[in-house]
Amino acid sequence: GTGIGSALFVDGVLVPNTELGHLELNGHDAEKRASTKAKEDHELTWEHWARRVQKYLAHVEMLFSPELFVIGGGVSRKSERFLPLIEDIKAEIVPAQLQNNAGIVGAAMRAAKQE
Repeated sequence: GTGIGSALFVDGVLVPNTELGHLELNGHDAEKRASTKAKEDHELTWEHWARRVQKYLAHVEMLFSPELFVIGGGVSRKSERFLPLIEDIKAEIVPAQLQNNAGIVGAAMRAAKQE
């Protein structure tokens, strides 16, 4: 709810230091336009916010040509409210199966693997 987190994987390997939430979007930091916090702070409707998210995803898609976007965080619990509104993105877009717990579980799995 505080920003846009990101992780980029190539052939199953995490690319370090990919902080894509700070990409420029319409002259602004993307987090200030397309994060859940921006939706709440500006009291945006799901439709208006989905357009902003679509612009962000289109920008990321143009830069990296991903096959898949996985939407996590708390907003993933409400994916049915906004994902159907996102159009013109070639990559598949899915909510994280573990929703807001995905990052926590992934970090724990990584830590266990390093032991």
